[in-house]
Amino acid sequence: MSSGTGDDERSGGAEDWARFQEPHFRPFYDAVHTRLNITNGTRLLDVGCGTGGAALLAAQRGAQVVGLDASAPFIALASARVPQGDFRVGDMEQLPWPAGAFDAITGFNVFQFARHPTTALAEARRVLARGGRLGLVIWAPHDQSQQATLMDAMGALAPAQPPDAPGPFALSAPGMAEAALQSAGLRLVDRGEAPIVVEYPDAEAACRAMLQGSAGKRAVQHSGEARVREVLLDGLAAYRTETGGYRLENRYRFLIADTAES
Repeated sequence: MSSGTGDDERSGGAEDWARFQEPHFRPFYDAVHTRLNITNGTRLLDVGCGTGGAALLAAQRGAQVVGLDASAPFIALASARVPQGDFRVGDMEQLPWPAGAFDAITGFNVFQFARHPTTALAEARRVLARGGRLGLVIWAPHDQSQQATLMDAMGALAPAQPPDAPGPFALSAPGMAEAALQSAGLRLVDRGEAPIVVEYPDAEAACRAMLQGSAGKRAVQHSGEARVREVLLDGLAAYRTETGGYRLENRYRFLIADTAES
């Protein structure tokens, strides 16, 4: 799962994402892998593979794993975690593989960050073998996740983006992801919701995780890390637990599609 941005210039950023953020996503990794029947010998492409958490789980199921991400540090960490995989830096709208190369494709919280999501999904369809399936995960609508309030706070520290700009919720409105799949020549065959509870042991862990997301990176670039941390700490106060940690309830959606070919 990519953070939704390109190269990570912050030292240790890839490690922070892998340690503090990515483990929370295992429920929807497992849900999608199960529905795609990821098993021994499956040729799997993980688009926006991030630091390789989902790829590692797929490899443990026996899949032949390939991953692509825009961030070189994330790809380097994924390669170290899954040495038998093939991980590359690249653009999801221009996949460097021939038609029909994969039995299954996953995109965990990534296609909404494409400049043109339909183009990225059409590329995924191109490299999907006849009868193959694609599984993607996106955020549920903005008001269904507590973390969205923190993302908004960080977003206010970055330059305003146009309404149609890529971003975490770009495909979250009802029907948008389904329409993008259809436009790309893919047929929706299954869908569901994935509630995710994100828990951080302390404020430092929460900040280090969220600074690696797309909103955090844009805010740091524009306003500086100190200011972003200050805003995050203010926002996190509402989610503090009795133990001194932080707990946020978020909701994602998953969609499974095939090539619409018999």
